[in-house]
Amino acid sequence: MQHNWSRYLRLIITALAGTTLVGFYFGEPLYGLLVGLVAYLWWTLVQARRLYQWLGNPSASDEAPQSIGLWGEIFDSLHKLNQNHLMTQDRLRARINRVQESTNAMRDGVIMTDARGAMEWWNGSAEYLLGFRRSTDQGQYIHNLIRNPAFKAYFDTRDYREPLEINSPAKPHIHLQIQISLFGDDDRLIVAKDVTRLYQLEQMRRDFVGNVSHEMRTPLTVISGYLETLVDHGDELPAKWRRAINTMAAQASRMEALITDLILLSRIETGEHTVDDTLTDVDALLNQICHDARALSGDKGHQITVQISDHRLLQGDESQLRSAFSNLVFNAVKYTPPGGAITVAWSTNRDGAHLSVKDTGIGIDPIHIPRLTERFYRADPSRHKDTGGTGLGLAIVKHVLINHDGNLEIRSKVGEGSEFICHFPRERLVERIPEQVPED
Repeated sequence: MQHNWSRYLRLIITALAGTTLVGFYFGEPLYGLLVGLVAYLWWTLVQARRLYQWLGNPSASDEAPQSIGLWGEIFDSLHKLNQNHLMTQDRLRARINRVQESTNAMRDGVIMTDARGAMEWWNGSAEYLLGFRRSTDQGQYIHNLIRNPAFKAYFDTRDYREPLEINSPAKPHIHLQIQISLFGDDDRLIVAKDVTRLYQLEQMRRDFVGNVSHEMRTPLTVISGYLETLVDHGDELPAKWRRAINTMAAQASRMEALITDLILLSRIETGEHTVDDTLTDVDALLNQICHDARALSGDKGHQITVQISDHRLLQGDESQLRSAFSNLVFNAVKYTPPGGAITVAWSTNRDGAHLSVKDTGIGIDPIHIPRLTERFYRADPSRHKDTGGTGLGLAIVKHVLINHDGNLEIRSKVGEGSEFICHFPRERLVERIPEQVPED
């Protein structure tokens, strides 16, 4: 390119020198130079006009204008750039079409919006699941089409780690799981998945557990009552029946505890036990739970210590929090050998509030930790008979923490004890109101 430019410059100088010599021949060298410059300017303007017409007319031929010299090089270079651009554009358009075709084949609804929620594109499944129409909804704000306060709040929070479940605005019988991802300049990619069948199965499971638990409670209460009567009059029974009666009474007691936990878990999951705006005095609650834990420990001599470094109130359902905290503390008593130490600590920092229940028990193999909050999961099934637990305690803890925007952290090693930590967001801490001293 540098060589062509030098050659073109030499040609211009040679041509101007030629016109100057012709003018000198006629006794007017300045006019000769001026004629050369005017001719060059006219040539340049003609080539620029041809370039302008070629670039500005979309219907023009793909072939570049023909010229010589520097303008010929410019036309050829621009033509190559244009051809490369068209080829790249065709490849990108083919990829976009392929992505759109594959996305349209998905059963999940896919919607693309800008940062403000204006709808730019969606697939056919989104039309079916959400009732969108291409003829009228292009450019509309998605909040105007999905009129659900929970969706609006979810869209604006920019925290999309967990999906949102709502009913379809167009077909209320369809239960959708919404997941949003950020891309580009705060644009949103929204995926709506039909989880109606899973939702119905989960609802059936919850209803079944709740109904069966309620139906079993009455006959089991009657059976337990008669067994207690028999145990109280065990001296009057033959010796061979006493052991059987005591075993049946113990198993009936375990079944009652299991049914109680199932009913509580069912209420927490189905929303019957909703979290209200009440304030819980964690200080008093933990002291009361630890007092009960000492009674449960009895002759085992556990050293139960309470450490409270923050006396602010916690916003949440006290009955649910009591169930969660007591499960953790009572589990520590059950799984810690006699004479062991149990430390219950309530603390806060910039991340929020934290309840730690730490024991010096036998510990848990780390391989079991991810599944400990599953219903009926036990790290050591052989301990079931000794502890009398139901296998639902940590599941209850997990769901209570979910209802309070918290999470459960478990730290444990075999032979080194365990630590269960409940984390709560800072927003749930509320300052105590000083008590008013009545005037005399």
